[in-house]
Formats: sequence, structure tokens, C-alpha cells
Amino acid sequence: MTELVIVALVVFAFAMVSRKLALSPVTAPMVFTAAGILLGIVGAQWFQLDLKSEVVSILVEATLVLVLFTDAVRIDLRALRTQIFLPLRLLGIGLPLTIVLGAVAAWALFGELTFMEAALIAAILAPTDAALGQAVVSDKRLPVRIRQALNVESGLNDGIMVPVVTVFLAIAATETGAASGESWGLFAAQQIGFGILFGGLVGVVGGWLLSRAARAGWVDGIYRQLATIAIAVTAYASAGALGGNGFIAAFVAGLAFSAVARDHCEDVQDFTEDEGELLSSITFLVFGAVLAAPILTSLTWQIALYVVLSLTVVRMVPVLLALAWSGTRFETRLFIGWFGPRGLASILFALLVFDELSGSVADTVFSVAVWTILVSVFAHGATASPWTSRLAHRLSSAPASAAELKHVQEMPARRRFR
Repeated sequence: MTELVIVALVVFAFAMVSRKLALSPVTAPMVFTAAGILLGIVGAQWFQLDLKSEVVSILVEATLVLVLFTDAVRIDLRALRTQIFLPLRLLGIGLPLTIVLGAVAAWALFGELTFMEAALIAAILAPTDAALGQAVVSDKRLPVRIRQALNVESGLNDGIMVPVVTVFLAIAATETGAASGESWGLFAAQQIGFGILFGGLVGVVGGWLLSRAARAGWVDGIYRQLATIAIAVTAYASAGALGGNGFIAAFVAGLAFSAVARDHCEDVQDFTEDEGELLSSITFLVFGAVLAAPILTSLTWQIALYVVLSLTVVRMVPVLLALAWSGTRFETRLFIGWFGPRGLASILFALLVFDELSGSVADTVFSVAVWTILVSVFAHGATASPWTSRLAHRLSSAPASAAELKHVQEMPARRRFR
């Protein structure tokens, strides 16, 4: 009960100054992470959660299921076909190159890792979370095309990376002896296959039933919104119960639901905005207290160098290559490359590594991931507003024919964390 009181007090305290902080470079994830670290260092006797606590796993998993489902629901697949140019480059070229470059860097810096274990680090840190740099995707002064590219990329790459991390983790587990070498292929196929199957089935059937019932006047008020959350939970739980990956299922269910029940998607976003804000805030508080605080004394020069490389070269070079000959300015490409903050998906992937692997390999992968997320929270949060203002000012004088100013239809952005 003490932990619950502390969480409630931190949320209340932030609420009291939230409007003031909205005018500063200080973001909600920065505040909650810092508060968590402080609790982990000086308040451990009152905040007694740990990595093996079921509460931590449930919180992070519930938050990611909600994020994956609503991110997928936000994507209008029909509208996306007309504005996929930049996001497709980021996801189809930039994302694979980021994994390869990140794996090479980890393999070179951490001699005890195999290349697959190094690739696991890169995959954990590949998905981006635009909610951590909310000033970027919500600032109307910035051209829609730039905001939309980051919005769509962050909405899709966490779902895309779930099966990749699943496969890499299964292979790494066989290399460390945590699983049999003959079973990893079957395990990965089952996780991905059942995840896609049940996610698609639940999303289509649930969306179709909800649409029919709503048109018939059988569904009223908040239960339209509750029904959509039930679809996400059903997809996650049913896939997990039968050996599939529940996170893949939640993401695919969101895509399927969006395709067959587009009229209800706005209700989902409105309903989950406050719930997602609360869960995400608590997750970053727990991240600071349970994941970040214990590893503050484990920083080595190899980890520090990898963190810097991961947030700069490993992310920015692939983005520069992916957006080459796109017509955009070099600063625009640098801007998009820098704003690839690591957030909720990477936190969950780090916890999965802790649960599935053991020994020094698990410690190394976990420490690198947590340090990178920690630095990302503060570095990307602090620079989001200043650089957005600078780029928006520079592009305000650009000619109407500039690639950045090309008109695209704007999709709803995550509104969590400003």
C-alpha cells in the first residue's frame, strides 16, 4: 500500500505544476523518471518493488498493450497509402540499417557478446516513442509532412519490432543455454504466427460486431469505448494463452479494427488518452525506481560510448541514408534522425531480456538498454521544443515547392506527455 500512496502523491504533485512545466523544456517522462530514481536511491525502504515483482510486469505489459493497440488504430491504412513516402523510407530502409549498425557497434564494444546478442541490443533500442518528444509532433508551426513522418514511424515501428525482438531473443536464449537449440525456430514461428492470427481475427470480428451493434442502436455511451479496449485485451490474452505473442496480437488487432471499424477509432483515441497518460507516467516512475536506480553504478566506458552512438550515429546515419534524394533539407533529415527517442517498447523489451536470459550476457544487454532509455528520456525531452522552434522558423521562409511543405493528410498524434 505504501507504493500506491507514493505513486498517487507523485502524480498529484506533478498535476499541480503541469501547466507551468508545459511552457518549459521539462517533460512529464523526465519528471517521473527523476522521481523514480530518487525513490530508488533514498526511498527504497518505502518503495519496495523490484524487477521480479509481478506488479512491474503487469504495469509495463498493460501500458504497452494499450500503446500498441491505439497506435495501430491511429493509422488509417487507406489514407496512409497517399502519404507513405517518408515513413516507408524510415521503416523500410532506416529501421533495418539501424539494427545492423547498432548490432555492429555492440559487437565491437562488448567482446563477450555473440553477434546475435549484439543484434538483440540493437533491436531492443530500435523502436522510437514520439510521445517522449511530444513538442515535435504537436507543434503546428512544423510542417505536417515532418510531424506525420515521425508520427507514423513511431506508431508502426514498435509493433514491427515485437516479432524481431522475439526471434532474436529466442536465438540468444539458445546460445546462452536458456532454451534448447532445436526449439527456438518453432517457438518464434508459434509466437509470431499465433500473434498475427488471433490479432487479426479478434480485431476484424470485434470491429465488425461493434459496428453492427452501434448502427442498430444497441451500444451507448462509454461502452463503445470499453468494447474497443476489450478487443485489445482479448487479442493479447487469447494469443498468449495459446502460445502466441500477445503484443503482436494487440498491434495486429488495432490495424484490423482500424480497417473495419474506422468510425469508432476516434472514440478509442479519446478514451485511451487519459488512461494512457496515467499508465505511461507510472511506468516511467517505476522505470526510474526499479530499472534505472539500481544500475547507476554499473556505467562503464563501453556502455557510455554505446549510448552516445545509439542515440546519434546508429539512428541518424540510417535516417540520413533513408531520406537521401527525398528533396528535404539536410537539417530536416538531421532533425528526423535525432528525434528517435527510446521509450515504453524498449522498457518492456529490456524486461523480457531480464526474464528470459541469465548471466553476464543478460546483465550487459539489460544495462545497455536501460542506460540508453534513461539518457534518451532527458536528452530528447530537453531538446524537443528548442530545435522544433528553430526548424519551424527556418522552414517558415521556405518556398511553397519545398519538399517539407508538400501537403499530406494529418493523422491523429499521440497526445500523451504534452
